[in-house]
Amino acid sequence: MNRRRFIKSAAATGGATSIAAVAPGALAQDAKRETLVVGNEFGPNSLDIHGVGANRPAYGVAVNAYDRLMTFGRKKLPDGTVSYDYNKLEPELAESWQVAKDGQSVTFRLRRNATFHDGTKVTAKDVKWSYDRALGMGGFPQFQMRAGSLNEPKQFIVVDDHTFRVELDRRDKMAMPNMAVPVPSIYNSALAQKHATDKDPWAAAWLRNNTAGGGAFRVEAWRPGQELIYTRFDNWKSGPLPRLRRIVQREIPSAGNRRALLTRGDIDMTYELPPKDFLEMAKEAGPVRVVSTPIENAVMYIGMNTTRPPFNNPLVRQAIAWALPYDRMNDIGFWGRGNKMWGAKSNTPTRAEWPVPHGYNTNVPRALELMKQAGMADGFETTLSFDLGGATIGEPVSILVQEALARINIKVAINKIPGANWRAALLKKDMPLIFNRFGGWLNFPEYFFYWCYHGQNAVFNTMGYQNPAMDKLIEAARFETDPKRYDAQVRNFIEIAFNEVPRVPLIQPAFDVAMQKSVQGYMYWFHVQPDYRTIFKG
Repeated sequence: MNRRRFIKSAAATGGATSIAAVAPGALAQDAKRETLVVGNEFGPNSLDIHGVGANRPAYGVAVNAYDRLMTFGRKKLPDGTVSYDYNKLEPELAESWQVAKDGQSVTFRLRRNATFHDGTKVTAKDVKWSYDRALGMGGFPQFQMRAGSLNEPKQFIVVDDHTFRVELDRRDKMAMPNMAVPVPSIYNSALAQKHATDKDPWAAAWLRNNTAGGGAFRVEAWRPGQELIYTRFDNWKSGPLPRLRRIVQREIPSAGNRRALLTRGDIDMTYELPPKDFLEMAKEAGPVRVVSTPIENAVMYIGMNTTRPPFNNPLVRQAIAWALPYDRMNDIGFWGRGNKMWGAKSNTPTRAEWPVPHGYNTNVPRALELMKQAGMADGFETTLSFDLGGATIGEPVSILVQEALARINIKVAINKIPGANWRAALLKKDMPLIFNRFGGWLNFPEYFFYWCYHGQNAVFNTMGYQNPAMDKLIEAARFETDPKRYDAQVRNFIEIAFNEVPRVPLIQPAFDVAMQKSVQGYMYWFHVQPDYRTIFKG
């Protein structure tokens, strides 16, 4: 029967109504239910988390388009929010693993049916190449690997196509969880190497604009500055197949537009709005719900470049710490959405935890006296830089800092750096004064300090701070097994940080997400990027 006869026959029996009218509507509803539209201030500046200057949204590409050997489990927080559980590791690309009795090696068994997006089978050679690449690219990925004692390519051993072993120089509590964070993502080594050159052995130029993963979603299209589109990888074997088939991440610079689009139902989710908007929407009985989770091991701070005058003088740094308008910043900049990191009885912490409040508060006379002691009573001029991608908080906070420091004769110019360029600007370490946020992926105080205060001078030691006594305490705490000695080491390096004050912690921020009430399955992650694998629409 040809098409014309089929339609005539269907019409004669009344079947045409079912095919022509009902089915398209049902299909459209299915497509809408299986598509998530996300609107944010800015998107990734690279598709490669290992790339130089890759920004925070680039982490989301790694999470969704690539696999790791392991992932973290999940738990429910007291408010009912589902969160990752950093105390529990679960299989992802590796279906099982065995840790040696001495804790100095771990052997992974890979899923035999796992493939990359192009259909190539995943082997231990891909894992080895990916780990080698994270070290070989230098900078952020190299520091991240070394945070878990993954220091040299010789530690990564291909036993056979489906068996991979990691050998450690010594037992390290961070080694296993460090293999579940986004950096050690597994790349399709054969595909990447096709685009490598003598000058670019890790195919960095090609992978900046293309993916070579096997994660739950593949990148269908990326238009920098406009949108990123994912489609589900139906042959994904490293977990339950996601219920969403398509994700559209749109860049919508105006916070007002993002809120209006969300309220109208034109987008399904946003996690970048002014704190004021999240506060108001959380109180409204409308179609939107807000989930707010404190970001563990994270602070927003004012950082001072300790490598050059005048911020190489601790007295000047302490003066600024006493001059900052903490309460006004909390009310106007943060809208009370975070935990205060100031106003403790002293700079001596009472517990071995991070973050904890320091002993500074707003005391202008004391700040002026310290400026006098530093030989800076007449003040100086400087520049405060912030990430324009986070301007909803960064701008009001910077203006308040500018006004406050004028009271101690410091004239501050404000420098707004586009979000796509912020990481590259941090890498130069030449900004005198910054407003920034850092969150440690592994929830240990010494991990945060390893990144931010250690003399190895990682990218997130944005102040260029150097103190051998601090380094010694951080390194000791990383491998300490005695609880009492560990507590003393942690409290000591926190106290040094507060007294030397190369950065002034302001708040422990909350991660706010606003979404349609039909959006379900949201899960909080330390990398503060959405994991689309668990999300669905009711």
